[in-house]
Amino acid sequence: MKRIFPLMAALLALQACDGFKTDIYEDDLALPRAEESADTLFLSINLEYVAQGPSREATERMNQAILVQAFDLEEGEGSVEETAARYREGLIDQYLNEGDFSWEDHLQGSFTQKYKGYRNYTFSYYNFRGGAHGIQTVSQIVFDGKSGEVLSEGDFLADGYEKPVAELLREAVRRSMTAEAPELVELVMMDAIVPNGNFSVGKNGMEWFFQPYEAGPYALGIVSATLGWDQLKPYLK
Repeated sequence: MKRIFPLMAALLALQACDGFKTDIYEDDLALPRAEESADTLFLSINLEYVAQGPSREATERMNQAILVQAFDLEEGEGSVEETAARYREGLIDQYLNEGDFSWEDHLQGSFTQKYKGYRNYTFSYYNFRGGAHGIQTVSQIVFDGKSGEVLSEGDFLADGYEKPVAELLREAVRRSMTAEAPELVELVMMDAIVPNGNFSVGKNGMEWFFQPYEAGPYALGIVSATLGWDQLKPYLK
């Protein structure tokens, strides 16, 4: 079942004040592997994309970047509907030919906070291919709100930021985990806590995200750390 529909009127009205509007692509599927089989492919996609940006070029840049990240592409090609349909059909084919038991594939992407001239976009992805557990990941894109360009850490931080910012991130992880889950602190691979390009920006500073297994065992889940703008001030451009 595939649907394309506008966001709630209130949200659209809020976004429209700066000429920015979005729609959502949604797809839900439950496909049994065979007749009367309990083994099923479960797919859900809820993907927000730009319906109207500050320019046609900015709209296209944002949407193509969203598609690249959402569907793990080398480059965006085609509309949201076309790209999502190709992903759907490819996943169905893979499941019917290679899958055992039930599979789950759940993707959600949405614009989150807007900060100054920047727009943050967050992906949440869960997949299960059998075994003890599935994998949940969170990924970020930071857009220049005017041009639609994807921004990197280097667009905010001056040359040579990597080492000192990594030290700040490690201390932030130690501090937050000691307060929330002290028994897990020793499991963190601190050498892996470095600026990794998976970040968002907001009034509280820059927040980095580390996926399961990126900075330690699965038990850690997704690790995140925020550095305030005051902390980052010596390294800002």
